[in-house]
Amino acid sequence: MSTILFNEIVFGPIHSRRLGVSLGINLLPTNGKRCSFDCIYCECGYNKDFKTNAPLPSRTAVKEALEKKLIELKEKRITPDVITFAGNGEPTIHPHFTEIIDDTITLRNEFFPNAKISVLSNAAHIGKRKIVDALLKVDNNILKLDAGKLETIQLMDRPLPKDYTVEKQIELLKQFNGKFILQTIFLRGTHDGKAIDNSTEEEVSAWLEAVREIQPKEVMLYSIDRETPEKQLEKVSIEELQKIGKRVQELGIKVNIAG
Repeated sequence: MSTILFNEIVFGPIHSRRLGVSLGINLLPTNGKRCSFDCIYCECGYNKDFKTNAPLPSRTAVKEALEKKLIELKEKRITPDVITFAGNGEPTIHPHFTEIIDDTITLRNEFFPNAKISVLSNAAHIGKRKIVDALLKVDNNILKLDAGKLETIQLMDRPLPKDYTVEKQIELLKQFNGKFILQTIFLRGTHDGKAIDNSTEEEVSAWLEAVREIQPKEVMLYSIDRETPEKQLEKVSIEELQKIGKRVQELGIKVNIAG
């Protein structure tokens, strides 16, 4: 199985099809994966295959690694479009996530004030006020909702929190008052003998109803781009994504489609 694990705290810059020239920050262990979802499409693989007891990087280690990298980029005259929290799992599970966001904003302002700060999150921890407050400070607060039906999310994302429901997530996402980007992957295939296709009319209609209620400032649509741990998955075409995107636009919401 070919997977992507990041063996550094700060990595890149890489070219992101959704965000541009992106400098990544990994707040998870560099030798394994730690996440509150266990998505069947995750480029980092399944949680069980990359368990690690390694500690998370300290706030100081993250700050020092980021400052060192930003100095290096300045010297090389490379300007990042964005500093992105991603890496080997869910960034908001780091106990010092909020403080690290503050450090990152300070360093960004010093070295590359025009760079955006992005967080890619599964939104499983936005029930915590301090996480919400930190996410409201960044430029691109990108939160996931892959379906409008719980059974589909349980098949695709396999959230670990036992109290995860679509209704709860909708209410939690509404607390941002539209100050976030909703991210959704569309795919089809099978997993454990069960068919998955969140691009059907029934699925899209349920998801659109959730989008209408949540009212994000933007919706980011994409499909599979790299190898996935579940091999029986298929990419949804750019034409299909565009059709879904048009329906989002009809709700008065901006759409960003990554082919």
